[in-house]
Amino acid sequence: MTVSGVIERIDGEYGPEYVLTEAGRELASLVGALGTWGQRWLPRRAEDEDLDLDAILVDMQRRVHFDALPKDPIVVRFEIRGSPARFMLLKRTEAALCTHNPGFPEPLCVRGPLSALVAWWRGDAGFAEAQRMGLMIEAPRPLARAFPGWFLRYQFAQIAPATERKKRTGGLHSRGIVTRTELGS
Repeated sequence: MTVSGVIERIDGEYGPEYVLTEAGRELASLVGALGTWGQRWLPRRAEDEDLDLDAILVDMQRRVHFDALPKDPIVVRFEIRGSPARFMLLKRTEAALCTHNPGFPEPLCVRGPLSALVAWWRGDAGFAEAQRMGLMIEAPRPLARAFPGWFLRYQFAQIAPATERKKRTGGLHSRGIVTRTELGS
């Protein structure tokens, strides 16, 4: 992407960093528009999709709400059906994905079907609905209640799906035909 002029590499305080160029900012608005369109108009049935736990966890790691975390480091264990256990180390200053517990307390475990985790993360379902779909949080009550607030969720989670009525406007419109009246004639 640096070769294409979308991002520029700079020397940051802790090593190399990447920033969007003018072309990158313009592309970001296009990608944002496509993401909004997809979230609104594409089918959203996580249980029917080919899902990847690691991709969801990477996105969750990127969207941690650090100010909402407990003051002491904590490891969240993810035991999602059909996937090996994964661990997310959460500190007030960083989040890291691991294939094993890096040695911190592990008082919270997320269990259940990947489709329920995805439905919550993507905004297809609220957290209570995801729990009805089989997502379980095993932890002391204060931690279990706080868990959803530790994440800012998927970037497009707030985009509601179009209603069936909007998707099927009927008649000529559903075939992309515009009448003279709509053209202002």
